[in-house]
Amino acid sequence: MCGITGWIDWSRDLTQFSEQLERMTETLAPRGPDAAGTWISSHCGLGHRRLSVIDPENGAQPMIRHEGERTCVIVYNGELYNALELRADLESKGRTFTTNCDTEVLLVSYMEWGKACIERFNGIFAFAIWDSAEQHLFLARDRLGVKPLFYSEGEGKFMFGSEPKAILAHDEVPARVGAEGLAEIFIVGPARTPGQGVYKQLRELRPGQCMTVRREGNAIHTYWKLESRPHTDDVDATAARVGELLQDTVERQLVSDVPVCTLLSGGLDSSALTSLAVRYYQGTGQGNIHTYSVDYVDNDKHFKAHAFQPNADAPWIKRMSEHLGTIHHNVQFDTPELVDALRAATLARDLPGMADVDASLLLFCREIKKGATVALSGEAADEIFGGYPWFHREETLNANTFPWSLATGMRADLLNPEIADWIKPQQYLADRYDDALAEVPHLEGEDAAAQRMRIMSYLNITRFMPTLLDRKDRMSMAVGLEVRVPFCDHRLVDYVFNIPWETKTSGSREKGILRKSLTGALPDDVLWRKKSPYPKTHNPNYLDAVRSKLLEVLDDPSSPLLPLINVAKVRELAASTDASSNIPWFGQLMSGPQVFAYLWQTDLWLREYKVSIG
Repeated sequence: MCGITGWIDWSRDLTQFSEQLERMTETLAPRGPDAAGTWISSHCGLGHRRLSVIDPENGAQPMIRHEGERTCVIVYNGELYNALELRADLESKGRTFTTNCDTEVLLVSYMEWGKACIERFNGIFAFAIWDSAEQHLFLARDRLGVKPLFYSEGEGKFMFGSEPKAILAHDEVPARVGAEGLAEIFIVGPARTPGQGVYKQLRELRPGQCMTVRREGNAIHTYWKLESRPHTDDVDATAARVGELLQDTVERQLVSDVPVCTLLSGGLDSSALTSLAVRYYQGTGQGNIHTYSVDYVDNDKHFKAHAFQPNADAPWIKRMSEHLGTIHHNVQFDTPELVDALRAATLARDLPGMADVDASLLLFCREIKKGATVALSGEAADEIFGGYPWFHREETLNANTFPWSLATGMRADLLNPEIADWIKPQQYLADRYDDALAEVPHLEGEDAAAQRMRIMSYLNITRFMPTLLDRKDRMSMAVGLEVRVPFCDHRLVDYVFNIPWETKTSGSREKGILRKSLTGALPDDVLWRKKSPYPKTHNPNYLDAVRSKLLEVLDDPSSPLLPLINVAKVRELAASTDASSNIPWFGQLMSGPQVFAYLWQTDLWLREYKVSIG
């Protein structure tokens, strides 16, 4: 994995601005700690920071390839999991290669098939290719949006980057946020609207989109999206197909020239991936696989079961590690470390994020990086197979809004009334919900109940899942760790999206079809374990610490946060005896401590990025 950035300017000679390009590139150093490179011509400059995973010796970027008078230059962040098949196909057409890396495969694919090459790719990617013959820049993002790609355009200029920080490092792009950006921060966030960059001059290329930048203008094309089709396989055939797809994608994603591990929580999703990885390692004689889990000091003393976290992970992690014979590493953090990491997590996102959940993941990835460069993780299974509680509750299914946004009124109450009047939070959220509903691909002849479940699946895959993918990308890449997400294989997502709900819940259980597909691969008690999300701290010391940090902000008259919030309401919330770690605030997405940490992160973000409002 890597960090990419670049700059198009049709009115200036960019060779005179190489220092500007290098500054943009350097912001992405954590994403690519192994090497750096830039390429610049009259109207195009490209920058790259590299994390070496495949062919470390020969995969330097920007990669340049000549074909007669035509020159193509690529910067690329990602992995092609079908690179070997593509390479064989290209070689059969007379193409030759000088490296073993997938970057060259991607570049040669473009030179052979043009923009249509992206339809052949199985992988996670964000890339940009300058084509001298066409005098255009071609950019694309993978189908599910696992890898990020932001851009800014206007007045004959175009900038892009893996993260906002690369574009904000350009002298002509200010960190300015308007009404929409504030609505994303305080009402929608951290589940950002697809395409929204929050900053006024930033957008994000949406998953499954590509873009062509020309002197005459820029054009965006959607090359992949979810489609509704009749599902004709019976339950047994469906389970078998799910199992085949998952096994194939795990095996593809285990390919690496550097150490690979898995993240193991003892839940269904991570246990499944680990089991499949162990099976592959045993079959190929690669020895025992390393697994990692995260927990918090004294969490066992303070844990209390509730609907969103019915049981603790520790016993289940031990159960699976011993069952599979993995080399397990249990990573623990204490409250001071978690609080200190809130700052680094904000800077990694370039925005306030998921508070302690971000901070702990960043610390977790930092520890994993000491022993591995690539990890497999179980993100996206709940969105794809319908595992969250809100898939199974009438009040969320019929709420006429995003199921994670049920407490929008509470969010709005925490805003300065003048700011609330400006951004119109309830209307903004309603409009975004209507936009999402308008995209849903309905299936002719489906009854109302089936339509409702299709809508819920679509909302989760296209609106909530990107939240977790953004988090995983920023926190892992901030420490130079590549995390792969097998459940985001587009073939699997496309197939499962069209499985009828009664089949998805086979056996009268959430994710029943996934459980059925894994029969025999996992012990029965793990196979049927209730969902438990990514662990968070239950230590009351964390609540005390983040509340104290927020109160310091509220007591600081120079804080840029104060004009945006209802200070009295926030103080009232901070003083509430209900502000405990097990009371969900902001719908199901944030607990009391997370609210305090999020507001503190927002203050930090406003200060550090010198954000102007208006």
